[in-house]
Amino acid sequence: MSLQTTLERIGDFTSKYFVLWVVAVAPLALYSPGAFTPIAPYITPLLGVIMLGMGLTLTPADFRRVVDRPRDVFVGAASQWLLMPLFAYVLVALLGLPPEIGVGLILVGAAPGGTASNVMTYLGRGDVALSVTITSVTTVAAPVVMPAWIVLLAGESISVTFAEIATSIVQVVLLPVVGGLLLRYVLDRYAPAVARAGVSIFPAVSVVAIVAIIAAVVGLNVTTILSTGLVVFLAVVLHNGLGLGSGYGIGCASGMPEDRARTCAFEVGLQNSGLAVALATAHFSPSAALIPALFSVWHNVSGPALATLFSRMDENPESGDGSASTAD
Repeated sequence: MSLQTTLERIGDFTSKYFVLWVVAVAPLALYSPGAFTPIAPYITPLLGVIMLGMGLTLTPADFRRVVDRPRDVFVGAASQWLLMPLFAYVLVALLGLPPEIGVGLILVGAAPGGTASNVMTYLGRGDVALSVTITSVTTVAAPVVMPAWIVLLAGESISVTFAEIATSIVQVVLLPVVGGLLLRYVLDRYAPAVARAGVSIFPAVSVVAIVAIIAAVVGLNVTTILSTGLVVFLAVVLHNGLGLGSGYGIGCASGMPEDRARTCAFEVGLQNSGLAVALATAHFSPSAALIPALFSVWHNVSGPALATLFSRMDENPESGDGSASTAD
């Protein structure tokens, strides 16, 4: 077996059973938080590693698609930028979440798309190229869009400034993504075998980093989880469900083919919750990181479930449209 094949199998195995790793580690963090809280100072660097890996998966062609299909990219990105922050704000008010916890939901709502959306789009037979493009656009715009929403929606309850949040996002997201993109370009040109190896193994690295982040956040929030767990979990489920449902609905209503409507669902509903965790721990409190951490767990349950539903629709055309068109 070649090294390339081995790395691909490791990456596939860790990604496939991601939820199991989380389900196994989270109770351990609740039972023995002291074993995981030392990870907390490394949450931001770990997210930087994840974003570097995202950059490695990108090529200049992904950004050229913005020119090729501007309408669908705009609809998907604008839906995420507008709907998820507003859904978060409304849910915080309706559920009466404490400000120190509610700001975490707003952080998730204001976050750009996460790499999970690309994976789920692939599994759900959506338009992967469009998914990667929308994720890339929302990530690049995050230093402006995300702090603007946070200051607007949570301004009275926070002391952090727009500039502080924007600077953090540039350091944690934009620079690693651009660094990964440039590294991929150089490796593709001068060491393509190394590039393929890096792309193959980074899913495993990302999973380990995300699981470590979730364990640290759970360990830091044991008391909060035990006292407010149900309402917080309800907020996460509703927020994610509203995003997935409205994304698919807007895709269909705007005349997208079925595969692109599916892509819109995943792009709107699946956020970069890791970034929200990093910002919460850097600028707010451990309680603010609770909802983003739970969102990381839940959207890796709801995402595969929806992807499976979409796939079964294709296998059984009578249950739905059944057309996963890839026409431009």
